[in-house]
Amino acid sequence: MNPFDVIKQRMQVHGSTYTSISDCARTVFRQEGLRAFYVSYPTTLTMTVPFTALQFTAYESLTKVMQRRRRAGYDPLTHCTAGGLAGGFAAAATTPLDVVKTLLQTRGVSSDSEIRHARGLFDAAGIIWRREGAKGFFRGMNARVVTAAPSTAICWSAYEVAKAYFIRMEDEK
Repeated sequence: MNPFDVIKQRMQVHGSTYTSISDCARTVFRQEGLRAFYVSYPTTLTMTVPFTALQFTAYESLTKVMQRRRRAGYDPLTHCTAGGLAGGFAAAATTPLDVVKTLLQTRGVSSDSEIRHARGLFDAAGIIWRREGAKGFFRGMNARVVTAAPSTAICWSAYEVAKAYFIRMEDEK
């Protein structure tokens, strides 16, 4: 949900003076208007779709490879490992879009005029490229991977345990 992501990013920026979520939301709305909450929405979608596609593809591929070497069916270690690796891979691959999204979401608190006037994905990407080159698109990648891998490992594990439970319940009927 983009407005909440914008608020989170604004409150995390060094030197943030917001006292609460509602203070941040009111201030952003008053100073920048409704558009500030959605300026990064196309970038968020552009990032989320490939992240999900990469994660699902990697998870399915890894699970198949790992299950050939282990027993078939529900195997917690396989699902947890494949889920974590898939999430880490997807997070690393989509970091450039996340960096662009973060620049757009925090532009309103930037003292840099060029950043404050970035209008969308291509403006933000151009700023990053001119100032930092390719390496600028991978700032924060390690933290992003370390965050995504455990959460996706847990999600896939929970999904697979629930699926195994319901399949077993159906088979017992």
